[in-house]
Amino acid sequence: MTIIDPHVHMYSRTTDDYFRMHEAGLRAVVEPSFWLGSNRRYAGTFWDYFQHILEFEPTRAAKFGIDHYSCIAMNPKEAIFVELAREVIGGIGPYLDHPRCLAVGEIGYNLINKEEEEILQRQLELAKKKNMLILIHSPHDTPTVSKKKGVERTIAVLKELNYDTRRIIMDHNTEETMQLTRDGGFWAGLTVYPYSKLSPERVVGIQKKWGIEMMLVNSSADWGASDPCMLARVAETMKANGFTADQIEKIVFQNPVAFYKQSGRFNPKLDLPFIHPSTYQR
Repeated sequence: MTIIDPHVHMYSRTTDDYFRMHEAGLRAVVEPSFWLGSNRRYAGTFWDYFQHILEFEPTRAAKFGIDHYSCIAMNPKEAIFVELAREVIGGIGPYLDHPRCLAVGEIGYNLINKEEEEILQRQLELAKKKNMLILIHSPHDTPTVSKKKGVERTIAVLKELNYDTRRIIMDHNTEETMQLTRDGGFWAGLTVYPYSKLSPERVVGIQKKWGIEMMLVNSSADWGASDPCMLARVAETMKANGFTADQIEKIVFQNPVAFYKQSGRFNPKLDLPFIHPSTYQR
């Protein structure tokens, strides 16, 4: 089984993860821009990071037989630093034009405030100007933040933009937000974690209710307790719950290809050789 993970943060993962991913059937990944664990203070730090995930990470992944692409953006968690965010967006153009950049993302809300909304709108306008795909981060449910309200507000902003919803992923959905995402006509992203977010069983429940059309399942693996091989577990759980081989392939392979092919840049090489580290030059 060939698997494509449409949202995984390999900047935070080790080469051991790439070993495991290849063994689990992963042959291509897409890495959206994200928060690095501490707030950055300089625009150049962002630009160096963009260069890293567009240039170095594909080279590292290729050694393990995995084709690596990225999405580029100012992430929501640091969008509250508005002056810095404006500077980053002012210099982001060359990275968006890179042949391995597939979309503007991930963008959206974290705390759901006016600062985040300004940076979201600026990047949406840039995506529309460049005719790029969009990856939306829906906020995490916390005691002070509602994911559902964040999705509702995001959809209101997107309606003002009048962008083709088939070119947008509304990511990190839960049972509570799927109605909004389906009614809006967006691609629905589901994120699977070992201990939080969605479990494979919850993903299957959502699939049974809402179908698998325009649905992307991802590991979103990052610094926390996450696993870049979760899509293999999702495939096993789907099989155990009566989904056919064709339906499983649609989720783990065909749907990611269908969405990202719209970028005009996604042509993953699925037969990259696995180069064992013992052959590396010292």
